[in-house]
Amino acid sequence: MMAGFSYPARWRASFVVALTALWVVASPTVLAGLFDDDEARRAILNLREQMEAQRQALAHQNDQLSRVGEENSQLRRGLLELQAQIEALRAELARLHGQNEQLLHGLAEVQDRQTDVAQGMEERLRKLEPSKVSLDGREFIADPAEAREFEAAVAIFRRGDFPTAQAAFSDFVRRYPQSGFKPTALFWLGSAQYARRDYFEAITNFRALLAMAPDHSRAAEAVLSIANCQIELKDNSAARRTLDELVKAYPQSDAAVAAKDRLARIR
Repeated sequence: MMAGFSYPARWRASFVVALTALWVVASPTVLAGLFDDDEARRAILNLREQMEAQRQALAHQNDQLSRVGEENSQLRRGLLELQAQIEALRAELARLHGQNEQLLHGLAEVQDRQTDVAQGMEERLRKLEPSKVSLDGREFIADPAEAREFEAAVAIFRRGDFPTAQAAFSDFVRRYPQSGFKPTALFWLGSAQYARRDYFEAITNFRALLAMAPDHSRAAEAVLSIANCQIELKDNSAARRTLDELVKAYPQSDAAVAAKDRLARIR
């Protein structure tokens, strides 16, 4: 080498590559022959060390790249598994949501049925429970069945079926001796018997009404009916006494007005 002379950088690089090639293809003995001085030998050793270090670094990088690739593969597999689990959970949630909708619908139907049953029970209980009744100016408590039977007997009487009405009222009085309907039932029973010309029995039931409830709203009418029965039986004297009693006992009643007219006709 010439003192003070410096090779350009690209030449030095070419020189290094050439030396590397010689090192790769030549034996240490040949290389030593080319460079006899210590500086050349140190350069070659340094070059070898650098190449080895680069080789080891490259190998290390390859190992790291392999590990990163494996980790990436594992991560991708994990992500795929996680995605599959998420899809399975979504499907399960959809199924559970559907079941929940069915359960809610079923629960609503059960609640509706329970409400209907409860209302039906309340309605039946109301039909069975005693209730307050107002009849002929009187209020009393009566069972629903009792009220229905009385109303049915009255309906028969109003149709003009007096034999059946008589039987219905007789049965009612027998079955419900303490009923609040009984005074009125006795009146209609006597009226049915009067319509059938059963005057003696009619008088008996009208008097039973008066004995049970002398202040009943139909009491004056019952006394007038007794007088009518006596007139039909041709017992005018008894009829006059009954009519006189009616005028005295119920002077303000419509029956008293009719009694005065009857008295004028049978004297």
